[in-house]
Amino acid sequence: MNILKKILIAIAMLIAAVLLAALFIKKDYAVEKQIVINKPKQTVFDYIKLLKNQDNYSKWAMMDPNMTKTYRGTDGTVGFVSAWDSKQENVGAGEQEIKKIIEGERIDLALRFTKPFEAHDDAYLVTEAVNDSTTNVKWGFTGAFPYPMNVMNLFMDMEKAVGGDLQTGLENLKKVLEK
Repeated sequence: MNILKKILIAIAMLIAAVLLAALFIKKDYAVEKQIVINKPKQTVFDYIKLLKNQDNYSKWAMMDPNMTKTYRGTDGTVGFVSAWDSKQENVGAGEQEIKKIIEGERIDLALRFTKPFEAHDDAYLVTEAVNDSTTNVKWGFTGAFPYPMNVMNLFMDMEKAVGGDLQTGLENLKKVLEK
């Protein structure tokens, strides 16, 4: 009985230490990648504001050609929702909604994941003219782990987890638009 009591106390202390540490660990994360595309800013913006076009450049959209996709609303306008459902765990299910558009400049998206885990994050695409025929595109992803799950920030590098996929998507976008 004495050994069991010591084990239970040790487990309780470990849980308490994790909960205490989580109080001091940041909850939010942000990843942003960018690429220069040799096309005018408006041409690039008009293409990326249509979420259906992500099928042609987003790494995530290309991971499962058999996923079910559904759409609500008018693509390229605030309120449009693009949803996906895949049997592949690394793709999962969820939806993204256009929350705000600053015409020719920026698109803000709400991401709602339902499988393999529930999460709500934000994403954005920004276009900036380098000159009349060249555009810098930024693709960003932001979110937060709620307490005490924010302890995951110690073990999970969101830059590695998401950054490479964003960069691949931007490189694909460049190929599509420059051909």
